[in-house]
Amino acid sequence: METFLMILLAIASIILIASVLLQSGNSAGLSGSIAGGAEQLFGKKKSKGYEAILAKVTAVAAVLFIVLSLVIVSFFK
Repeated sequence: METFLMILLAIASIILIASVLLQSGNSAGLSGSIAGGAEQLFGKKKSKGYEAILAKVTAVAAVLFIVLSLVIVSFFK
């Protein structure tokens, strides 16, 4: 059982790393942080394409990673 959970944790961590690295950056340096903040707050929604899928995959992989880590530590320590 412990080996199975460790394999799932390794897969979740690889998926998490890959999904974070595949996402594009939010700003274009200092000018993007000043001018781009209002657009993100009041305007454009995220596109429902590639970036939205990556955001969902990242969130699911992060939750799975945290839950599996806590389960492994609490049950098998």
